[in-house]
Amino acid sequence: MTISSSKRVVYWGTGRRKTAVARVRVVPGSGAITINGRPGDNYLNYNPSYLSAVKAPLETLGLGKEYDLLVNVRGGGLTGQADAIKQGAARALCDLSPDNRKPLKSEGHLSRDPRAKERRKYGLKKARKAPQFSKR
Repeated sequence: MTISSSKRVVYWGTGRRKTAVARVRVVPGSGAITINGRPGDNYLNYNPSYLSAVKAPLETLGLGKEYDLLVNVRGGGLTGQADAIKQGAARALCDLSPDNRKPLKSEGHLSRDPRAKERRKYGLKKARKAPQFSKR
């Protein structure tokens, strides 16, 4: 979704992973990442793997220093949130230009990871762990 104001153009994308949902806005800027009102490296605990995952769609297109990411993310942990932000940024970059879709898709940035925690079943201790069997 694209929103144009008198000042700048904003591109929106939504990403999901496990129970995390990220609403990502891509705006022209200097490459800053703001997550829930905090700097991206501060929010992601200075973990380089999370930061590189968030920046990956921009780096794939060579736009790392041309656009800012403004993110609202809820739910899940840092791993799920970082992957949700990555997918949301990739979807927003597809709105920026239709030519961006092919390189982002080939790198796997547009794919949603369907893995999630399996629900617990009654009679079991966890999702699949059964109580110890006793013959007598």
